Amino acid sequence: MSIESYSNFQVLPEGFIADALSLTSPKDACRLSSVTSTFRSAAEYDTVWERFLPPDYRDIISRSIDGADLFLAKFRTKKELYLHLCDNPILIDGGTKSFSLEKGTGNKCFMLPARDLLNGWGVTPKYWQWISLPESRFPEAAELHHAQCWSDIGCKINTSMLSSGTKYAAYLVFTSRPRIYGFQNYPLDIEALVGISGQEVEKRIVCLNQEGEQRHRNQFVPFIHGLACGYTEYPKCRDDGWMAVELGEFLVKGKQDCDMEMYLREVWRNGNWKNGLTIQGCFKSFTRWMEKTEVLGACGIGDRVEVGRRRRKSLGLMVS
Repeated sequence: MSIESYSNFQVLPEGFIADALSLTSPKDACRLSSVTSTFRSAAEYDTVWERFLPPDYRDIISRSIDGADLFLAKFRTKKELYLHLCDNPILIDGGTKSFSLEKGTGNKCFMLPARDLLNGWGVTPKYWQWISLPESRFPEAAELHHAQCWSDIGCKINTSMLSSGTKYAAYLVFTSRPRIYGFQNYPLDIEALVGISGQEVEKRIVCLNQEGEQRHRNQFVPFIHGLACGYTEYPKCRDDGWMAVELGEFLVKGKQDCDMEMYLREVWRNGNWKNGLTIQGCFKSFTRWMEKTEVLGACGIGDRVEVGRRRRKSLGLMVS
C-alpha cells in the first residue's frame, strides 16, 4: 500500500469504516482489521457484529433455557456473542434442537437429536436403546442393539429456520460403541435421500464404517437395481470426537417456507446382524463445515480450505 493511500485510510472516520465493514463478511472484516489501527478499532464496533448476526438471533436465543435477556447479559460486546455462538452451540426449544453459527459467514446451523430421527417418521425404536453420553449435546443418544434389519430413519426441518440464499449440507452425527459389528462387509447398503417434501431428491450412498474408505477401496461393488453408481460418502471425524457423514446438500432460496426432508434407508438387506451404532443427531450446516479451518489472528475467524479430494459423487438430482 502506498503512503498516500495509507494516509487516506487514516483520515476516514471510524464510524464510516465500521459501516463499510458491516457490509462485508466476518472473515473479510477480520482480514481488513489488519490494514490500519483505525480499521482494527472499527472492526470491534457492535454495529459491525450486529449485522453479522442473523436477523432473528434474539428470537432464537429467547427459545433457550436462559432466555434472551439473561443469556445476552453475559457478553460485553456483540463480537463476544458472535464468537460464543460459533464455538458453543446452545440448546433451544426445550432441548430438542441445537443452534450455532458458522464462523466465517454467520450462517445458522442446527442439529436435531436422535429422537427426532427415530420418531419423526413414525419409527418404533424396537432395536434402539436410549443412552446418556456426557460428550453429546443432547440428554440422550440412540444406540442400535442387535438388529438384522433396522428401520428407515429420518427427520425434517422447515427452511424458514435457515439462512436464506445459502447452500446447506445435512450430516448424520454418530459414533460407535466398543462392541460395534455388522457394518464392515458391504459399503453400499445404506442410501441417503435429501430434498424438499414432494419433490425430486438427491440420493447418495453412505458408509457408516469408520474404516470403510480404506477397507472398500479395492472391494467389488455389486450392482443394486434402481441405484446409480458413484463414489460412496465416507465418515469424517469432527473436532468434538464424533463422526459425521454427509447425507446430501440443498439450497435455501430466498424466504423459502417448506419442509426439507432427509433420511437413511437400507437398500440392500444383507442379513448381517448389526450392533453398537450410536446416533447423536442430524446436523444442518453451511456446506463448507467439514473442511479444515485456518484461524486468522486476533479476530479468530476461520478461512476455509479444502482438505484433499472429495471422494463422492451426487447420485441423483440436486435440489436447487
